[in-house]
Amino acid sequence: MTGRLMIAFAIALIVGAGTGHFYVPWLRKIKAGQEIREVGPNWHKSKAGTPTMGGVIFILAVTAAIFTAGFTYIRDGQLGAVFVLIFSLFYGAIGFLDDYEKLKKKQNLGLSAKAKFILQLVVAIALLYLLRLEGYLTPNLYVPFFNVIWHLPEWLYFLLAAFIIVGTVNAVNLTDGLDGLAASVSVPVFVCYTAVCFTWGAAQYGALAVFCAGLTGGLFGFLIYNFYPAKCFMGDTGSLFLGGAVCGMAFALDMPLILVPLGIIYIIETLSDIIQVTYFKLTHGKRLFKMAPFHHHLEMGGWLGHKWTEKQIVALFTGVTIVFAVISYFACAHRFDV
Repeated sequence: MTGRLMIAFAIALIVGAGTGHFYVPWLRKIKAGQEIREVGPNWHKSKAGTPTMGGVIFILAVTAAIFTAGFTYIRDGQLGAVFVLIFSLFYGAIGFLDDYEKLKKKQNLGLSAKAKFILQLVVAIALLYLLRLEGYLTPNLYVPFFNVIWHLPEWLYFLLAAFIIVGTVNAVNLTDGLDGLAASVSVPVFVCYTAVCFTWGAAQYGALAVFCAGLTGGLFGFLIYNFYPAKCFMGDTGSLFLGGAVCGMAFALDMPLILVPLGIIYIIETLSDIIQVTYFKLTHGKRLFKMAPFHHHLEMGGWLGHKWTEKQIVALFTGVTIVFAVISYFACAHRFDV
């Protein structure tokens, strides 16, 4: 299994890096540049015109890895990785529609919030139904760290699951606000998933391990073009695909609660946005953060006055995620130990 994971990583890295070599100049040629929202930090306006929809790079990379390094597992009936890929692709398609609308309108507003929510909810329900039908998912909530299971009514479990999926996808999307941030933070997440699948065994989780190793390689290939200063952005095409993959894996492994420690940065980013809006309304115009989400707060000086650079924020958030990824691994690695 180790060899296949290394091959999956290498194939995705090569495909990602190779695709970007031709794809990024093509995006620039067709003027697929992203508009920068007016309310963002002033210095971000210099990024206007940077090609978007770069997420296609790691989408192609992980797809190539699954159907090469993971083909034997799929042939033997391990379809979980295919389900997660299809699920992520549907979210990527929603992101593509959003990116297309932004490019067409030449502004940083794409699909309406209502349209995106309805589409995301439909995809979430479809995945849950498929995983339940194929036996990958049960209405029993596994609790990491304690290694216990809470038995929930099926309707309550799936209501909670749909909320978790839509929330996670949008949290990853919200984290995509600095060069290399969402991709860098997501690398430890998928390394953790890979390690968990490896520990649980190739017989059932080999294809899912290949998916995660492949996406890790694809993200590294993408970061060649996305790390500061970015030559392209992943766009909603990439961030929604990535969000779908993050929560799709959690549900394919039947342990959605692992997203709490593993996705700690996504949660912090989302909570900062919610807190900012709530505080603004309650105090009639006051702000708790200089700007939300939290990475912009740090950029603008935070509470201590130190203005963090994009590289520093990426390093900080990735470092925090690495720590929590290690914790998350040990929280669930021995789930099936006798």
